[in-house]
Amino acid sequence: MEHEISGWAYAKINFGLRVLPGRADGFHGIESIFQTVDLFDELTLTVTAEEGCFVHCSDMELPENNTLTKAYNAFCKVVDCEVPGVKVELKKGIPSGGGLGGGSSDAAALVRMLEKLCNVRLSDSDLDNIAAETGSDVFFFMHCDEQGRGCALVSGRGEVVKKIHGREDLFLVLIFPKVSSSTKEAYALVDEAFAGGKVLVSPEFDELELVYRKPPENWTFINTFTPVISKKYEEIGRAIEALKALNCNYAQMSGSGSTVFGVFASRQLAESAVEKLADSWNCKLARTV
Repeated sequence: MEHEISGWAYAKINFGLRVLPGRADGFHGIESIFQTVDLFDELTLTVTAEEGCFVHCSDMELPENNTLTKAYNAFCKVVDCEVPGVKVELKKGIPSGGGLGGGSSDAAALVRMLEKLCNVRLSDSDLDNIAAETGSDVFFFMHCDEQGRGCALVSGRGEVVKKIHGREDLFLVLIFPKVSSSTKEAYALVDEAFAGGKVLVSPEFDELELVYRKPPENWTFINTFTPVISKKYEEIGRAIEALKALNCNYAQMSGSGSTVFGVFASRQLAESAVEKLADSWNCKLARTV
């Protein structure tokens, strides 16, 4: 049994995110394409004599019951072997609360480490059971490859994941506005918009992959969250306009925000955009992986 394991947890971008009206169970259905990008958190897992999962992150304060501890406890329920106690050192490279799935990716990365630590291979249904107890975005990350990279059509509340071949030719500039909107707040604002009859026209779910294969300047994706979040937090709208002013091929908010991204035709153009934006915005170059 290994006593220390390290790994990365990649961020995800939503290329389009259609939110459906609230369901009877309290969840909202979604229709989206998720893809990982080369922005990541680093995790180091160390076996300890104490029972349980103990997480330390010098970059931010985590609640005692977080996605990592939830994933650990759910993992213990589905395996037939004794799981040792672990300490997890988390180094954040993915901004928290930015719609990039950092906490969910961390949870899936931990499960991959625990599989290695305990020398077990979980079934897809086991992975889904863990995700169900951890968080909706975790389903996608559970079905990424062994390095945590992937692309998929995602529906339901996030639990229906259809893997597709991801594009590796997309260069993005990510802008991190200095605002934070909780997922709960974002869905409440969407519900208000639905109640007011405001519905965005979006490609049908079975058309999403076809749109994704087109040049980004021809994308017709929407993000249901963008108009309601940018109305409340004007900095998000300004970030999108800043990217458009630099002739990106497509600009949108990821997830429920607040990270905004622009897709550029080449690495050179994306790097130039970062240089031009750096004085006014916290931004970073990324590529799909």
